Amino acid sequence: MHAKSFDELGLRPEILRAVTESGYTIPTPIQAQAIPEVLAGHDIMGGAQTGTGKTAGFGLPILQKLAQYANTSPSPARHHVRALILAPTRELAIQVEESIREYGKYTNLRSTCVYGGVDIRQQLAIVRAGVEILVATPGRLLDHVEQKSVHLGQVEVFVLDEADRMLDMGFIPDIKRIMALLPAKRQNLLFSATFSNDIKKLADELLNKPRLIEVARRNTAAETVTQNAYKVPQEAKRALLVHLVQSRNVWQVLCFVRTKHGASRLARQLEKDGLATSAIHGDKTQAARLEALSKFKEGKLQVLVATDVAARGLDIDDMPLVVNYELPHVPEDYIHRIGRTGRAGATGEAISLVAPEEEKHLGEIERLLKKKVAIVAAEGFDVNAVVRDRPLREATRAGAERPRGGDGDRARRSRAAPGAARGEQSSADGDGRARRGEQRGDDREGRARRGGSHTPRDSASSDRARRSGSTSESRTPAMNGDARRAEREAAYAKNPDQPLAKKHATASGTAAHPHAHIHVAKRARPVPALLQKRKIPEPEKV
Repeated sequence: MHAKSFDELGLRPEILRAVTESGYTIPTPIQAQAIPEVLAGHDIMGGAQTGTGKTAGFGLPILQKLAQYANTSPSPARHHVRALILAPTRELAIQVEESIREYGKYTNLRSTCVYGGVDIRQQLAIVRAGVEILVATPGRLLDHVEQKSVHLGQVEVFVLDEADRMLDMGFIPDIKRIMALLPAKRQNLLFSATFSNDIKKLADELLNKPRLIEVARRNTAAETVTQNAYKVPQEAKRALLVHLVQSRNVWQVLCFVRTKHGASRLARQLEKDGLATSAIHGDKTQAARLEALSKFKEGKLQVLVATDVAARGLDIDDMPLVVNYELPHVPEDYIHRIGRTGRAGATGEAISLVAPEEEKHLGEIERLLKKKVAIVAAEGFDVNAVVRDRPLREATRAGAERPRGGDGDRARRSRAAPGAARGEQSSADGDGRARRGEQRGDDREGRARRGGSHTPRDSASSDRARRSGSTSESRTPAMNGDARRAEREAAYAKNPDQPLAKKHATASGTAAHPHAHIHVAKRARPVPALLQKRKIPEPEKV
């Protein structure tokens, strides 16, 4: 016969006082069965859905057993780790430690939580000061062990919470390393919402003659959760989600997706649709994850988009709705997802949006649950209209984001007319090359009219000469040879220190050709003008 109140479980008055202040008066089935067995010192293999109160099922008897070690001494030597609780995710570890601290606030037992994603130096001072109850994720606990900040040689109770999730996340090697550091004589408690062959194998290695506690049929969801599914194309899922949230005017909707990138993308899109939304996944920093969870718990968010990392450890009172935006590939994850609602006997609703390619996953979930999930239709939502209007909406959005004018328009026009002549280009320099091609065509026509003949090489050479000439003309005005020579001689006249230019004469002694080269007398090293000795010109003889 199970206890009908916590007073019948033999707990200490200070623990009962904290439980009563937390609002609990009647133990849940898992608590009524597990607490006496743990107090008796037996190993436990507990199977219960999420939200059934199993944290108190092992937390309360741990506080009862360790009350003999409670003291107010500041010495770390008086506060050894007596109970070790491992959790698969940061959120679950934080939640478990908060519950332990709440139930043990009138005892002098110390507890803390260590997890990754934050600087380990923030945790070193706390754990080195000594705690009796340590809640940890496996990876960060091993970091502390390597830094010799945590010693596990006096652990009396070892708890594996959400053992099936530990298995899925690949923590079994780390768990075995931790188990090797624990005393051989200890009490082991294993809790899991689902049981697989691997879980049974792990239980055989960890537990010693365990007592099996199951409060419901294995691999089942809570009976207080209403499960429905909407068959909808993938491209219409977001519109249906927005319709459901806005038509019901609900807040604190937890929406699950499969990938981290998909979570961030959906959160951004829902924000544009007018819903207060945030995302939580493994790539988020711990500070960002805690901030999003805090806003969600306070009711400041309509939708929290999450991956399965948040399926364990979210304990929110009266969460109204859980949405499987994408069905999980592992059927057991479906149970953990929808277990976020309908907790502690409250009612909740779980909705799944099933695309045609996901129907096979829905079949696997139904086989695990051994029941059918009801297929319903959304009132006031026309799936065909959404699918039909989507290309128009995307084109309108793309038009609003498309830059106006410039090279982009010419590029688009060139892409729109792939059959245009090869000489036409899609940019401004393409237009310039086309104009130069027309000029070359005019030059060739002019030479043809003058009767001259040309080769392709001659045409290219003349074209290069013409371009270089036009470039120089654009820099300086045109000037013939006589004018340039006169300007140079005038410059020499203004500076008598410079040697005069010598003109080459022709063979007949006449003046040189206007285009003949002008050479300046060479000197070994030019002497500065101020250092040169000026020659006084002699008076002209009459």
